[in-house]
Amino acid sequence: MVVKICANRTIEEAQMCLDAGTDIIGILVGQKHASVDFVDEKSAKEICDYVNGKCDVALVTHLVNAEKIIDLAKFIGVDIIQLHSNINESEVEKIANALPKIKLIRLIHISQNGEVLTDIKNIKYADFYLLDSINLKTNQVGGTGLTHDWNKSRDLIKKLTKPTFLAGGLTPENVQDAIKKANPYGVDVNSGCKTEGKKDREKVIEFVKMAKSVILDKNKG
Repeated sequence: MVVKICANRTIEEAQMCLDAGTDIIGILVGQKHASVDFVDEKSAKEICDYVNGKCDVALVTHLVNAEKIIDLAKFIGVDIIQLHSNINESEVEKIANALPKIKLIRLIHISQNGEVLTDIKNIKYADFYLLDSINLKTNQVGGTGLTHDWNKSRDLIKKLTKPTFLAGGLTPENVQDAIKKANPYGVDVNSGCKTEGKKDREKVIEFVKMAKSVILDKNKG
């Protein structure tokens, strides 16, 4: 199970993830929607330089302008770009052409009852998908702490043609159940590894441990 821990704001938080054996850390830069987790590009570069290839680093951004995203990704030095917005596909094409070695994660918004709120058929450029809960009331497109129907997510994951991450309200306590029900390629966590708004070392360690120790029933795949 691939584990991504998002919204790292400091080198200390990145080190927590490295110590826990995280596969991908996310850094949020370029904010358009409600969130307390964004950092500036200089801080993001410092974190990425510190990680120095020990795990993959994902730029998670709300930006929708290709040139700005390309410049940001080059400056920070990331391995992955997670487009966390309703970006025009022509802009994504520019990113894919300019940065062919950088993988793209595309967001699929899911309501709490499992309704798909993203027009998936219009997504042409993606290396991975990410199913995440959306909170329309607070204008949060990630980090909501809200779960969605994992059984419906499983049905969607089966239909999707790219490896898919599951996100939305995951915690060390529920991640195994979520994985068993949805059978994703990977899991992504933000608020579920925080205490009083800050990354919690013990929660990070426990989350990675629980996610990577799941034994799936292959007969149900």
